[in-house]
Amino acid sequence: MPPNEPDDRRAGRGTDPRRQGGAQREVRSLGDLQRLVANGLPVRALDRTVEYIASSPREAVRLRDRLVPPATRKRRKQRLKPAESERVERVARVMALAEEVWESREDARQFLTTPHALLGGERPLDLAQSELGARRVEDLLWRLEYSLPA
Repeated sequence: MPPNEPDDRRAGRGTDPRRQGGAQREVRSLGDLQRLVANGLPVRALDRTVEYIASSPREAVRLRDRLVPPATRKRRKQRLKPAESERVERVARVMALAEEVWESREDARQFLTTPHALLGGERPLDLAQSELGARRVEDLLWRLEYSLPA
């Protein structure tokens, strides 16, 4: 992260991946995260995750609508359903890994929103909508991180 930008992850603000978009309690383990997701993440987790990942308002609308369709979102007052929470957690996890690999939020966004030949010409962010697609993206990111043949 550039030195002139505060590191919100260390400061415990909404971009801390352990806080899952403003969840009331800090996530300290995969078990904590699993319980939070199983009980449904707060609706604001969707909004904060989308705001953090999307590079433009248009991309934010597209991502938000794919994670939780508009008609469904209107019915959600406080909590997402577990399946919706899983989708939000999945794209947040992929973004966190991309940010780790590229060492930059903007570079991670660029990677996620650009079609990639090793992913069949798909955008990594689109593939991350499903568990198997997210695994493919994570596999590619790990290979890039460790300079393995992709």
